[in-house]
Amino acid sequence: MSYDIVWEFRLAAAHAARFEQAYGPEGAWVELFRHAPGFIETRLLRDAEDETRYLTVDRWESRDAFEDFKRRFATEYRTLDAQLEGLALSETRLGAFDAIP
Repeated sequence: MSYDIVWEFRLAAAHAARFEQAYGPEGAWVELFRHAPGFIETRLLRDAEDETRYLTVDRWESRDAFEDFKRRFATEYRTLDAQLEGLALSETRLGAFDAIP
């Protein structure tokens, strides 16, 4: 079972390469997440019909693992978020989901 958090991003095409680098499986976010016990993976998805729309799926072993990450790495999270501000025109948290076993 996993706890998955899904985000939608809209961006200008000019920012696509930098966005994909920062939010992809080897990007800055994953680098931060990897410091936390319980992190599984991040998947970056680009819409096949709208190249300005992306989804990220951050997978954690449990909600508790994610909540522990947020407490332990709050400062680092805010710092990275500020550094990447402006890459996306919009960022929407679509929700958090429990995987069905």
